Amino acid sequence: MAKLIGRKHEIEELNRLYNSDKAQFVAVYGRRRVGKTFLVNQTFKQRIIFHHTGLSPLEDGKKPTLSDQLQAFHYSMLRSGLHESTPAPKSWLEAFFLLEKLLVEKDNGKRQVVFLDELPWMDTPKSGFLTAFESFWNGWASSRDNIMLVVCGSSSSWIVNNLINNPGGLYGRLTYEMKLSPFTLSECEAFFKSNSIVLSQRDVVQAYMAFGGIPYYLGYFEPGLSLAQNVDKILFAPNGPLVHEYNRLFQSLFTHSEEYQKIVTMLATRNYGSTRKEISEACGISMGGNLSLMLKTLIDSDFVISYTPIVQQRKSEYFRLCDPFCLFYLRFAHQKKGIDPHYWQNSQNLPSVASWRGVAFEQVCFNHIPQIKAALGVLGVVTQTSTLLSKGDQTHSGVQIDLLIERADNVINLCEIKYYNRPYTITRTERMAFEYKIDLLNEMKKFKKNIHFTLIAAEGLAVNENSSVVQKVITLYDLFRES
Repeated sequence: MAKLIGRKHEIEELNRLYNSDKAQFVAVYGRRRVGKTFLVNQTFKQRIIFHHTGLSPLEDGKKPTLSDQLQAFHYSMLRSGLHESTPAPKSWLEAFFLLEKLLVEKDNGKRQVVFLDELPWMDTPKSGFLTAFESFWNGWASSRDNIMLVVCGSSSSWIVNNLINNPGGLYGRLTYEMKLSPFTLSECEAFFKSNSIVLSQRDVVQAYMAFGGIPYYLGYFEPGLSLAQNVDKILFAPNGPLVHEYNRLFQSLFTHSEEYQKIVTMLATRNYGSTRKEISEACGISMGGNLSLMLKTLIDSDFVISYTPIVQQRKSEYFRLCDPFCLFYLRFAHQKKGIDPHYWQNSQNLPSVASWRGVAFEQVCFNHIPQIKAALGVLGVVTQTSTLLSKGDQTHSGVQIDLLIERADNVINLCEIKYYNRPYTITRTERMAFEYKIDLLNEMKKFKKNIHFTLIAAEGLAVNENSSVVQKVITLYDLFRES
């Protein structure tokens, strides 16, 4: 049986809620394939009294109808003990009423866990699902102290809009919300070890660069194969299990998925992200509410992050693609699909791969800010993180700073991120460029804080006559800390 890796806090919280003496309504959400269903099933195991999963939009190549969803719900109730002579419901109101009857029949006074997985898929157009679901919770389940209703959904925006921020009858009804994040590097390492996959920490980082901390993807790794062999088997072989994952990912989450893919494809070419206006112009999507909604949906689904650079002539919100799998797929697998089943093994020394590693390592660092703060010894200090984007003007040259950590203890860490397979050597020219960034940051922001130049380098820093500019060195291995 597969072992549940990490998720200690989530397991503790779910068990705490289970052992409470009141009705609980819990929403677990997060990026598709992140392990929501596995977490709930492994935490509660035989304690789930009713479990149903909504039909996927890709079922039989088409989106399921209301009738399909109701029939599937009926089958789940039959498997859980509903009398076989009970006809299939014709509406969601009837379906939830039958569920109430089933739960009453099975009630022995102990906690009853009801697990509705992929709840957003059940909400087909004009189905009345949300109204019926609201009636089920507000009109019946919430008054039964032994009911624990757990719902999951990969469409995070649906969960956020319809449950967490619901303006109607479900407003404030959730008793707990849990957003499940991808694995950290240390959790990826533990996952590989539990599956007898032998990889160095450097290889674990490169696996993360390609697949992110997504357990479902990492689960396809096989013992006895190198990292490059596994990547080829999973993504570049003709029948690789993730060859079609990118399109399926978007089709299962978004209506009009082509528009979302346009945005993601465009952002994959912009290392520091783009403004709303730039996205609109490049993708041919108007600046109106539709683009705003699409960007919010991508953010809710953990594909994109938004930020405002700390220092910039004109304050603008930037949107940046943050999903490693999407970045890797669009950079390599999308173009090379079906060309060479050994593509990744044959490409390790290409300049394009070296360039990608540099960009991908930056994203690894952005996804491990708590670990970086722990390495700096400021895990408990309030911070603001961003980048610096300056195109320059008549008074100074344009610069980009990979990562800025502005701290409440009167320090700013100006971080330069470098991915090399040996200790990084700072040249005299680079030292002057780093010193220029420090001076420019002081001048533009007029900080009354100490600026510490910080090098995040995979294999550390080679000490020479130029290395004294660095106040703190953080290595690849620091990113494996448990924050």
